[in-house]
Amino acid sequence: MTLELLGRSLSDLASEIPGATRVFHQHRLDFCCGGHVSLREAAERRSVDTAGLVQALKQLQEQARENGEDWRQVPVPQLIAHLVQRYHEVHREQLPELIRLARRVEVRHQDHPHCPAGLADVLESLQQELESHMHKEERVLFPMLTHGSDSMAQSPIAVMRLEHEQHGESLEDVLELTQDLQLPQDACTTWRALYGGLEQFRQDLMEHIHLENNILFKNSTERVHGGGHA
Repeated sequence: MTLELLGRSLSDLASEIPGATRVFHQHRLDFCCGGHVSLREAAERRSVDTAGLVQALKQLQEQARENGEDWRQVPVPQLIAHLVQRYHEVHREQLPELIRLARRVEVRHQDHPHCPAGLADVLESLQQELESHMHKEERVLFPMLTHGSDSMAQSPIAVMRLEHEQHGESLEDVLELTQDLQLPQDACTTWRALYGGLEQFRQDLMEHIHLENNILFKNSTERVHGGGHA
C-alpha cells in the first residue's frame, strides 16, 4: 500500500481520497496545476517526510470508507452548481477585500524589509484574469457540459486548462512576494488578516482548479473517448 500511494499522482490521490487536499495544503504540495507528479517526487521536492504523508492518507482512506463526498460520482449539473456557488462566488468576494488589505499594508509598511511591495497589483491582475475565466465558464463551457455537449466542449476545456496554469503562476508570484505567506513578528492586525485571507484564497483556488481539471474536465474528455463517468 505504501509503495502504491507513493507512486500515484497527486491529482489522482486528491480525486480519490476525501480530505487528501487538506494534507497536501499543509505541506504546500501542488495537486492542481502540478498534480501530474507522483507523491514521492512531490514530497522529495519539498523535503517532506513521505512516511508521515502516507500515514495521513491511509487514515483518510479508512475514514472515507465510512463517509465522504466522491465528486467523481456526482452528476455534472450538481458539480457545476457546487463550483459556481462554493468557488466562483467566493472568489468574487475574496479578491476585492484582499486587494484593499494589500494596498493598506503596502502604504503603511512601505519601509518594512518584509513589506510585500507590488502584491496589490498582482492580485488585481489575478482578479481580472479570474473574472474573465469564470465568466467564460459560466456563459459558455458549463452550459455545454450540462447539456452533454462533451465533444464541443473539448476546445474550451483546453483553453480553461491553460488559464488554470496561468492562475497557478500568479499564486506563485503571491507566495514569492509574501515569502511563502510568512508573517514578520511585528506584523499588525491588517497584515495578519491579509495573509490569513491569502492562505484561504490559495487553498480555495487550488481546490477549485483541482475539481475542474481532474474531475469535471477529465470526466468530460473520458466520455468523448468512451470511458468516463456518467
